[in-house]
Amino acid sequence: MDLDFVSAHAGRPAAALTRRDVARALLGVPSGVALVALPDLRRELMAAGNPLSPPFWESARATLGSIESGVATVGDVQRWVESTGSEPILMTPSYFVWAEESERGPVAEEMFDLLVAHLEERMRAGEIDPDALATGDHRARRAYEELQERWLGTPLPDGRVPGFVVSDEQDEELYAAVDEEEALALSELHRIMGELDKQPELPVADLVRAGTRLRELLGRPGYPANVLRACAGFEDRPLPEADAELWLAVAAGIAGPLSDLPEEADLLEEFVDLYRELNDRELNDGEPDDEDTVLANLFAIQYADWLAVVAALARLGPGVLASPERIARMISESEDIDAYDESPDDLDATEVLFGPVVRLWGHLGIVDADGVLTPLGWWGLPQALERAWSPAD
Repeated sequence: MDLDFVSAHAGRPAAALTRRDVARALLGVPSGVALVALPDLRRELMAAGNPLSPPFWESARATLGSIESGVATVGDVQRWVESTGSEPILMTPSYFVWAEESERGPVAEEMFDLLVAHLEERMRAGEIDPDALATGDHRARRAYEELQERWLGTPLPDGRVPGFVVSDEQDEELYAAVDEEEALALSELHRIMGELDKQPELPVADLVRAGTRLRELLGRPGYPANVLRACAGFEDRPLPEADAELWLAVAAGIAGPLSDLPEEADLLEEFVDLYRELNDRELNDGEPDDEDTVLANLFAIQYADWLAVVAALARLGPGVLASPERIARMISESEDIDAYDESPDDLDATEVLFGPVVRLWGHLGIVDADGVLTPLGWWGLPQALERAWSPAD
């Protein structure tokens, strides 16, 4: 590794190399190689009229030494690169997060490069003190963070606000990934149901009785009617007249609680924040009566988990126990999804997530009072899952 390598790596002549350029090049080779090359590289840059500074070289030696000895964390290395004065902070104090370099979309790449250029300009103007950053000065770090926060929220000459357009692109990528996962799960569901020796049949009398009970329940205030109405999107529209349409809409809503809710921009973030909050405290074992708590649990269940549960119940048929504990085992033992080792804590977490599901299923007649799958549940769960995962017309 020499100065020519660093220049080629950064795409700049030696005289124009920044601390960030050198740091990234040093991290682009094994740490032992970088440590050996460090003295010669420093002399070459001095000869090129671009000596950088003693605090930078000291921080480089310390960081590379920590990497070589195996004690440096990813966060330590990231913070060192950020201390060069022109590396954007991976996560700002306001929780704006840049995706990893290999995962950035075209807009994120453009904005990231623009921010790097902006930071280089501010460093040349003396607004950023890279030596203070390299030595861990808290005041310099805070000023560095605030400068980037301001840039992310300030419109560019073309009117785009960097933080907003990057977040919008990330959201689009997330939704596209969700759509792809949903389509794959639906395809697997069709395959599994097509391979059954016996197809579930609609128990008409059971459906009529369940529909009557469900209409009465949905007319009541509070839990669980508020959750079922929200899941099915019945808050602002009348209930369907047909029992099958009503029942399937509610059952599908449990498996896809956000699919029919109002499309508010911050709705997804709201539920994610809520679920994180729930993970920070222990849930009560009793019947939940908080709409947001139940919806957060439903939202946290993955497509693969739904697929594993419904596939297992479809194969086993009416009469099988469908308690939260048994469901957690079905998921961990499923051959329909990618196998992974689950610890007791993972099983407990899955059991907690499906606790509200089984209780809601009881109100629909999917399971009986003992948590046993009914003929109606055997017929309806695959139908409800197909409805939840099918693209809207």
